[in-house]
Amino acid sequence: MLNVFHCIQHDHDGRLLLAAALVCVVGVSASFAIGTHAHRSIGRAKQVWSAISVLSAGCTAWATHFVALLAFKPALPSGYDPILTAVSLMVAIIGLGAGVLLSLRSQAMSQRFLAGAVIGLSVAALHYLGQSAYLVQGRVNWDPLLVTVSVIAGTGLSMLGIASRGLKRGKRALAAPLLLLSIAVLHFCGMAAMTIHYDAAIALPPGALSQQVVTPVVAGICTSLLVVAILGLWFDVAARRRLRRDQQRLRELADVALEGLLLCRGDEITAANSSAAMLAGRDATSMTGSFVSALLPGVDVPSLPEREEREAELVGADGRTVPVRVLRREVTVGHRRQTVLALRDQRERLRTEERMRTLAFSDPLTGLLNRTRFYDLLAVHAESRREADRCFSVLMVDLDRFKPVNDTFGHATGDLVLRMVGDRLLALARADDLVARLGGDEFAILQLSGGTAEPLAGRIVEELARRPFLVEGQAIMVGASVGVATAPRDGSDPADLLHNADLALYAAKADGKGRFRLYDPALDERLRERRRLEAGLRRALALGELELHYQPLVSSVTGRVTSAEALVRWRDPERGLIPPADFIGIAEETGLIGGIGEWVVRTACAEAVCWPEHIAVAVNLSPVQFREPDLADTIRMALADAGLPAHRLELEITEGVLLTDEHRTLSTLNALRAAGVRISMDDFGTGYSSLSYLRRFPFDKIKIDQSFVRQLPRDEESAAIIRAIITMGRCLGMTTTVEGVETSDQLTFSRQEGCDSVQGFLISRPLVSADFRAFLASDDAEAPGCAGPRQGELATAA
Repeated sequence: MLNVFHCIQHDHDGRLLLAAALVCVVGVSASFAIGTHAHRSIGRAKQVWSAISVLSAGCTAWATHFVALLAFKPALPSGYDPILTAVSLMVAIIGLGAGVLLSLRSQAMSQRFLAGAVIGLSVAALHYLGQSAYLVQGRVNWDPLLVTVSVIAGTGLSMLGIASRGLKRGKRALAAPLLLLSIAVLHFCGMAAMTIHYDAAIALPPGALSQQVVTPVVAGICTSLLVVAILGLWFDVAARRRLRRDQQRLRELADVALEGLLLCRGDEITAANSSAAMLAGRDATSMTGSFVSALLPGVDVPSLPEREEREAELVGADGRTVPVRVLRREVTVGHRRQTVLALRDQRERLRTEERMRTLAFSDPLTGLLNRTRFYDLLAVHAESRREADRCFSVLMVDLDRFKPVNDTFGHATGDLVLRMVGDRLLALARADDLVARLGGDEFAILQLSGGTAEPLAGRIVEELARRPFLVEGQAIMVGASVGVATAPRDGSDPADLLHNADLALYAAKADGKGRFRLYDPALDERLRERRRLEAGLRRALALGELELHYQPLVSSVTGRVTSAEALVRWRDPERGLIPPADFIGIAEETGLIGGIGEWVVRTACAEAVCWPEHIAVAVNLSPVQFREPDLADTIRMALADAGLPAHRLELEITEGVLLTDEHRTLSTLNALRAAGVRISMDDFGTGYSSLSYLRRFPFDKIKIDQSFVRQLPRDEESAAIIRAIITMGRCLGMTTTVEGVETSDQLTFSRQEGCDSVQGFLISRPLVSADFRAFLASDDAEAPGCAGPRQGELATAA
């Protein structure tokens, strides 16, 4: 070590040593600057600047070495071997070029150590070739230990210097000093390892180059290095300026973006926009230098697929987590490839999806399960209960008398009642039962607790019928009918269970409503029969299988026929004559009643035109038919087409017609009266508001229901009611008809009490058209010009 210091202090020119150090610093800086510029460049420019960087590095090492050799003062004649001198320069350029290329090819630390080793050994080869090219008049002896130390130390420092280029910004600055130190250690240890002994017998070769020849060459190379260094510095300054400008533009663009953006180098965050800072609850500046792994636990940035979103949770400054979606992109900022992470706040999306799930699976009016969700859960429980071999029940609940609530009080009140019904069903069901609204006034309950469903069905029927619903001080009464199907007894498939529960509900409705029914296999046969009837009824309407029968009404005073009630019958080719009670209800439910009703009116008018002019025809209108908006027009057209005077047509309606939409009902009745048609209230006395109807609506006739006539004259209460109705009708200017007269006593009572006409089996059963004309003929009332009568069976008194 003392030899090294002695060599530096006594055997070298200090000024030239300083110049060598300056050359080394400038050259290394120039090489690094040009190498960095080459790394930024692309295409042919990258190749050119890489070659210049390699040439600069080789010349730097060579010039540093030969300037230091020029500083060596052995006090002996000296010179330079031109061939070895040139070879040393080539070795420096090639060796350093190979090392630089190795360091640029891969970012792996092992590759960088290998590149440093190649550069260190190349510098060692350059140094000892250069020393071999240094010729003196004497003998040269070498210290093997110092030679070995110089090679090992120089190569090791070179490896550390090149490897530090791959470290973070602060440690990367160690590269240039370590390379300078490696060159210095190698040179001075190598010079100290050389001992020169003067020998006058040894002469310098004739071709040796003197210092005066070598110095200009070295100076030229040093000047070139200085130019390259200045060029590299200019490139570096320009690149830094461009990088700052790009980063500023990126920040401006990023702050405009609604998404959170993080600019990262590995796991380190180098920049963040205001949206990302807002998500994290931090200042954007304070996020610089923090780590992605702390902000987004579980997110490994290098392993994220590019342009593929991943779910993650962002940890805010307050410790709360924010659900986000992370998207990774690689971008070039300035000359560097950096990672951009886009963070999309998912809180609103998740809230929207939750609302959508609620809307998709819940009834918006009552908040109960909807039909879709109920069926899905029924399928799930059906599968799980099938495996566990446990029973459960499906209850279908349909409200009774709900339509009048909507029509009378309005849909807003109806919706409120439906919500109250839903609350009441939830209160009646057990905690693990599922309650749903399937639509309209139809509800369903999935009873999961096992056991029989009869107690729950009974409580539902009783509770809904017993307690009214109070809406703005108004007590509203509705009831419920319930159908029950139990698995596995009544089926295991969800569709079968719902179907069977619906059949049971239909049976409960058919039995009079306000009750529950359990599924019975016989209900399937009833449903099939109903479907056969529906299909047959459609066919009958199309093929003309319907016919009208007429039941006469006679004057209680003269006993002559005054009118006839048209009654529709269906004559099926296979089943014969089918009474209206078997098919009118189906016609109303399926919408066929409109077509049937129009056919009845047109046919009755067409046949009545052949009767005597004083005989009218009466036609019943169902509540469904009466609600048709063009009813009055249909009646007028039927009268016009048949040529029947309007006063000979009487339309009979029941109180059920009057229960809904009084304003529209009154408007329709007035339109019919304006057309000249007479209006009759049928089955009077069976409703709960008949008297108010007589006051509000324009009726011409009251037909007293036969339920009051059956007990005459023995039942004094029935007799009193009939007397009161007849008296009331007379006072209101309305005629009265007593229906269902089957005995002479009933006929006598009706005449004595002053009713206007009677109808019943005592007079005649309903007759087909030809038999009715024969009946008229026997009454001497056949109209001139009509076909002659064909006498049929006429009813006689029992």
